[in-house]
Order: sequence, then C-alpha cells, then structure tokens
Amino acid sequence: MPTTIALLIASNLFMTVAWYGHLRFPDAKLWVVILASWGIALIEYCLAVPANRIGYAAGMSGGQLKILQECITLLVFGVFALTVLKEPITWRYLGACLCIAGAAAFMFVGRH
Repeated sequence: MPTTIALLIASNLFMTVAWYGHLRFPDAKLWVVILASWGIALIEYCLAVPANRIGYAAGMSGGQLKILQECITLLVFGVFALTVLKEPITWRYLGACLCIAGAAAFMFVGRH
C-alpha cells in the first residue's frame, strides 16, 4: 500500500497542476492551456494507473482505491490552494475534508 499511496500522491500533484495551474495565467490562450494540461495529465495517468493496479493486486477494492484517491486529492489541492492560488483554507474546506474522511472510514474500517 505505501507504493500505491506514493504513486497516488505524485499523480495528484500532476493532475492538480494540470487542472488548476493555468488559473495563475488568465491571459494565456485557451488552446495552449488545454494542450499543456493534456501533456501534464498524461504524466498523471502514467502514475495513477499503476497505483491502482498495484493497490488492487494488494487486495484493495476499487471503492477503497477511489476514496483513497479523493482523500489524497483534497490534501494535495489544499496545499496547492494555499501556496499557488493564495486561497485560504476555510471552515467549509475543512468540513468537506471531514466528510471525505468519514467516507474513507466507511470504506476501510472493519474490512478484512
């Protein structure tokens, strides 16, 4: 599972940049932003697909892999929002994180 988590963290770093990094460049042409984002997203896929295969082969369910990815996404995006977009983390964001943590608990707690 550590390999799965590491690959999902890396893939989420790339995907967050692909999806939201262009917001720092509002004057960039849309077609340029789309092509750049696709290029970055290709790297994300090259990390996410093996992460899911490894995790699934290790006994994680598809649902567990998905909720793990969502938890990692929120954490990675929170850091990105603070550092790159200069957006504050509000109580709403924290509340959403708690809801996702609750969802993760449903998927992982008590599973044999």
